[in-house]
Amino acid sequence: MQDPSCPDHDLDSLKCLLLDLARQRSVEDLLPLIVTRLCDLNGAALARIWTINPGDICDTCPMRQECPDQTRCLHLVASAGRSLDGTEDWSGLNGKHRRFPLGVRKVGRIAVTGEQLEMTILKPDGEWIADPQWAVREHIRGIIGHPLSFQQEILGVLFVFLRQPPSEEAVTWLRMIADHAGAAIANARAFEQIEHLRSQLELENEYLRDEVKAATGSPGGVIGQSPGLRKILEQVALVAATEATVLITGESGVGKELIARAIHEQSPRSRGPMIKVNCASIPRDLFESEFFGHIEGAFTGAVRDRMGRFELADGGTLFLDEVGEIPLEMQSKLLRVLQEGTYERIGEEQTRHADVRIIAATNRDLQQEVEAKRFRQDLYYRLSVFPIDMIPLRQRKEDIPELAATFLETQSRKLGLSVPPLKKKHIRDLQTYDWPGNVRELQNVIERAVIRARTGPLQFDLPTTAATVSPVDVESANESREPLTDREMKQLERSNLQAVLKLTGGKIYGTGGAAEYLGVHPATLSSRLKALDIKRPSR
Repeated sequence: MQDPSCPDHDLDSLKCLLLDLARQRSVEDLLPLIVTRLCDLNGAALARIWTINPGDICDTCPMRQECPDQTRCLHLVASAGRSLDGTEDWSGLNGKHRRFPLGVRKVGRIAVTGEQLEMTILKPDGEWIADPQWAVREHIRGIIGHPLSFQQEILGVLFVFLRQPPSEEAVTWLRMIADHAGAAIANARAFEQIEHLRSQLELENEYLRDEVKAATGSPGGVIGQSPGLRKILEQVALVAATEATVLITGESGVGKELIARAIHEQSPRSRGPMIKVNCASIPRDLFESEFFGHIEGAFTGAVRDRMGRFELADGGTLFLDEVGEIPLEMQSKLLRVLQEGTYERIGEEQTRHADVRIIAATNRDLQQEVEAKRFRQDLYYRLSVFPIDMIPLRQRKEDIPELAATFLETQSRKLGLSVPPLKKKHIRDLQTYDWPGNVRELQNVIERAVIRARTGPLQFDLPTTAATVSPVDVESANESREPLTDREMKQLERSNLQAVLKLTGGKIYGTGGAAEYLGVHPATLSSRLKALDIKRPSR
């Protein structure tokens, strides 16, 4: 609708439009404004704007046979106008001319040559317009076409269909509007790019704050010199220089993320971000949004546009931790991104390209998951181009002294304490224990020991039974002893749960909690504790 503050006159309307163009910072608002206001002019039947964009519907495009180059074409992005009898609305963007090949017909030639087209006194002859019958029916008597350009770059084409010739002065103002529209489009795109970068920086800052919070007290790299670890680091150095997808396997707490970070830091993408996605912590119905992002209004709760982790990791590495937790229905979409390098935000038709290297990690046996039909075989093969199996801490006990010394120093500094001495007795106790929770459990044990060392000597709280009894010993004992009664079984379960709670400092939920240690759901563990009347120890 025309601005009521402007007089109802063509020249005044065009002048007002020029002023309004300078106020727009959004391409989505700018382009409809231009065509709508041009259609308010006397004698204007239809106004359209096409912009040059990558080809996207080449397989189904009605003009594919005429297209010399299917990499770029003109996309119809704004349209306004009505039929002579008022029954047809031409504001839609999905007609047969929604795409125009570059260099083809008058619209396409303007986009290539940059020449203006002004034909204001014409008779329909079937040559100057694609649909002569439409021109006759709608009394079309002229067309004006202008390139939309900025600094010698053609951005698109403005086309106006006329039912009566405009004045020479109006034509001159139309040229000025086309010139200003090109500059306005360039400026609006620049503002959008600035807004995109600002949003990306906000998300990166938010992500990095979460990472710093989660990593507080953790070492910045892989620690140890054992033969097993050296072999893994050799594999890291070998694959880091490539773009190959890596699958890191191993028990919970072995340090799979540190291996992923070592690969990223030694790769050509080290200057780009390494973005982590904990697939086990994402609600089932939010996977697609988390991976690919969404636009405002795409679903309930989508109050603003949001980038996904693939877009955030552009130019860097995306680390998919606990990849075995991805729902089966989401795996096909992930596979498509890995194979084609393209994706769409939820609610958006624009196809985006993902320049991302994938590193995945899991503590599951994905081959068994494939056999059980819980994981796609083709996705498994795509992820495991270069597998790395991270060995558990019990198989590299030579690294325990260095790990313990590092954790001890880190935690002491964090608490503002002097570093207590690490004695041979301490090392012996730590190396005797089998560490079912691996490096993460070792770190937790040392953190508790440092806290308690404020009021006494350094002591490590390790379950005696777990430290001295191997799985083979347990199996032999089970074969030699009498079966347990129900009461004895409950007492054994009670003692085991109390030992685990003591080991984890009473923590049930989350990383390093008793539920993770036992391999059960936290709600299940809480129910067991309640049934056995076991109180959590004070932390």
